[in-house]
Amino acid sequence: MNLVEEPQGNGHALDRSIDRSIEQPNERSIGQLFGELATETSTLVRQEVRLATAEVAQKAAYAGRQSIMVVGGGVLAIVAVLVLAGAITLLLGLAMPLWLSALIVAIAFAAIAYGIARAGIRALKNMDLKLTQTIGSLKDDKTWLTIQIQ
Repeated sequence: MNLVEEPQGNGHALDRSIDRSIEQPNERSIGQLFGELATETSTLVRQEVRLATAEVAQKAAYAGRQSIMVVGGGVLAIVAVLVLAGAITLLLGLAMPLWLSALIVAIAFAAIAYGIARAGIRALKNMDLKLTQTIGSLKDDKTWLTIQIQ
């Protein structure tokens, strides 16, 4: 059993096909290279848009959760004012006029509600809105494209 094919005839046909493959190692025209570059760049841009969309969605979800905390703090403050205000007002009403005890209780609960809402607002203000992953990826793409063009 012979695994190496022997050239048939004078062997010149086989030699010519080997010579051609050596002379033209995947040579592509400039047009083909630019076409490939355009295709790869287009794919890259689509991927960057997907990354940016995902990153924006992630940050929007975080902002939504923080907003829910602000609203939750507000709702809990209202419930607290309704339940505790009545009890404390009645308790203080034993030592002072009822209207004065109601005013003191209302001011105290308003301050607490403000503190809760303010904490949620502060968390939203400190949120980093930069698309850090997308910016980093775009810098990498710029470097890649610069190398490809050279």
